[in-house]
Amino acid sequence: MTSTLAALNTRYQLLTAYTATSKRKFYMKDQISTFTLQQGYVPLNPFQIFGFLNDTVDRNLVRQANNTLIRIANEFWVFGEVSDGVLAEIKQAKEQRKPIKYFRIENSKDIIEILNLEEVVMEKNVKTYRNLL
Repeated sequence: MTSTLAALNTRYQLLTAYTATSKRKFYMKDQISTFTLQQGYVPLNPFQIFGFLNDTVDRNLVRQANNTLIRIANEFWVFGEVSDGVLAEIKQAKEQRKPIKYFRIENSKDIIEILNLEEVVMEKNVKTYRNLL
C-alpha cells in the first residue's frame, strides 16, 4: 500500500516523527515537514506548531510542549546542525529509547540521511558534546 493510499485509509495510522532543528534552520520548516510526510511519517515539527509565538509565551512552557511532542513521537529525527537545544532533546529521546535519525540539508533543499555519526555537524558551542549523540 502506498503512503498516499495508506493515509486515505482511516484504519491505518501513520507513525510520527519529532523533527528537531536548530533555530538557524527555522526557514526550512516546510521542506522538513514535506520530506517527513514523503517518508510516510506525520511530522511533529515544533516550528510548524509553535513557531516562535512572537516571544509571547514563556520559553519554559514552549520547552514543556516540545518535550510532550517528543514523548508522543514514534521516532526522533534531527535535521541540520545540532544546537544546545537539539542536544537536550536528543538526550530526552535517548532516555525514552526513541529511534533517532540524523539528516543533513544540502543546497537549502536536499535532505540526506547521515549514517555515520561522525558526519553530524555540531554547532560551535556544543562540539565537545559529540559523545552524547
